[in-house]
Amino acid sequence: MNNLLDLLEFLPWPDWLGLASFFAAWIGYAMFAKRHSQAEGSLLAATNRERWRWMYQATFREVRVVDGMVVQNLSTSPSFFASTTILIIGGLLALLGAGEKASEMVRELPFTARTSELVFEFKLGLLTAIFIYAFFRFTWSMRQYTFGALLVGSAPEYTQFERGEASRELFADRAGRVMGLAAETFNDGLRAYYLSFAAVAWFFSPWALLGGTAGVIYVLYQREFHSEVLTVLRADPP
Repeated sequence: MNNLLDLLEFLPWPDWLGLASFFAAWIGYAMFAKRHSQAEGSLLAATNRERWRWMYQATFREVRVVDGMVVQNLSTSPSFFASTTILIIGGLLALLGAGEKASEMVRELPFTARTSELVFEFKLGLLTAIFIYAFFRFTWSMRQYTFGALLVGSAPEYTQFERGEASRELFADRAGRVMGLAAETFNDGLRAYYLSFAAVAWFFSPWALLGGTAGVIYVLYQREFHSEVLTVLRADPP
């Protein structure tokens, strides 16, 4: 009981409220986006449809060099973010090692909340955990793109599809699904990046954390479900 009280006294109740709301919004939005995507469609669902068409069209091509180049190009984005995330994590760990000096530097910034060194390190730890999660998602996305490249490379010859020895639809379903999973994993990493800005707002106040979380979720929702590019992607091609 005493340990629980000590834990509750570690942060004021507005900070616990902001922290709980942050994780609830992150997890809740991820679950909502996945279900809502199946019901009404999202940016990811629309691009997955195009990935299926891409893999289907690949079965008609005798030479699939272009398809391999496209897969390689797609994998550069998670590779770039994974490399960048490593640098960010290193910087955050350096700040954690600085301890008191880093805490004093942040206190001198205008509008930042005056907290103890332990609470400051706790906030830095949250940011570090977010970017570690993002790193794992980006690297897993890279690996899934390599699996997709393997599927493209091992695809049957187009003459086998013509003779009916292999199914175009089954290949498109399998390869398109792997490409879609890679994109979905990359999207998870990007979502963590977006929400890291809300976590940074916690250094100013717990109310800034609440407002930042709500703002980021709104931006994510608008881009995934009501963006102009989604309207274009939903339109049937000629």
